[in-house]
Amino acid sequence: MNVITQFSLLSRVLHWLMAASILVMLFIGLFMASSVGPHYHRLVTIHRPLGIAILVLALLRLANRLRTPAPLLPAEFPPLLKLAARASHVLLYMLMIALPLVGWGMLSAGGYPIPLWGQSVLLPPILPHDPTMWAWLRSAHTVLAFALFGLVLAHIGAALFHGLIRRDGVLQSMTGGGNTSNATGIGKTS
Repeated sequence: MNVITQFSLLSRVLHWLMAASILVMLFIGLFMASSVGPHYHRLVTIHRPLGIAILVLALLRLANRLRTPAPLLPAEFPPLLKLAARASHVLLYMLMIALPLVGWGMLSAGGYPIPLWGQSVLLPPILPHDPTMWAWLRSAHTVLAFALFGLVLAHIGAALFHGLIRRDGVLQSMTGGGNTSNATGIGKTS
């Protein structure tokens, strides 16, 4: 039986492209929330299309993940930690998809146009204009963004734990370095 020791090239490319995009997006969002200065509108013009790009990439990544098996976690890894790893990856996928949709819905409810490139490509509204819904979705967008930020920090911490402390091949399975561990157990979600 062949044991998969690393993620496919497509899985790794999508992972790192999304990692960079999400980190950029989170920092743009933080700067937007704390600024009403001259850079605010420039940040907004980056934030909206990047959010849609993250949504598209997340859907592609989910489709790829459902089609391509992931490496197994090390056999000696405790079942509770395997469950936590799986749950955190499911939450990451949920937030990577929900956050852009909530942002899109928020702008729709606020009656704002959603340009992707200049004014030439506009996304259609997905919700009716409703100021109350806009306010609720704006709060939800903020809460979900902070949840994603926390989960990303936990994900980075876990990756560093695997790569620097356990040295069990889990980090290398996503960096392309292969996995030197005896991998049996449940698969982890990319």
